[in-house]
Amino acid sequence: MSKSKEELIEEKIKNEKEIKILEHQKQRLGNRIEYLTKGDKAKRTHRLCEKGGAIESVCPATKNMTSADFYRLAEFIFDLPEVKKHLERLMP
Repeated sequence: MSKSKEELIEEKIKNEKEIKILEHQKQRLGNRIEYLTKGDKAKRTHRLCEKGGAIESVCPATKNMTSADFYRLAEFIFDLPEVKKHLERLMP
């Protein structure tokens, strides 16, 4: 049983409407993903700035250090047995 020309046209129009609805839903989901991704990045940036500021307030000399010197200092500090033990107690 074949469809008439009018039935095919109606089906085509119906399918085109569905496509528009689905494209809109796809766009909304993409926007939501982008919003959530940016939010995670912003939270990470805030956390890093907050912790970096805390380090600078405790040890102002770090403000003028190069990145390489700062990393060497951090590695030295976090390699100390007392620091390792303290971190183990803090971490669940």
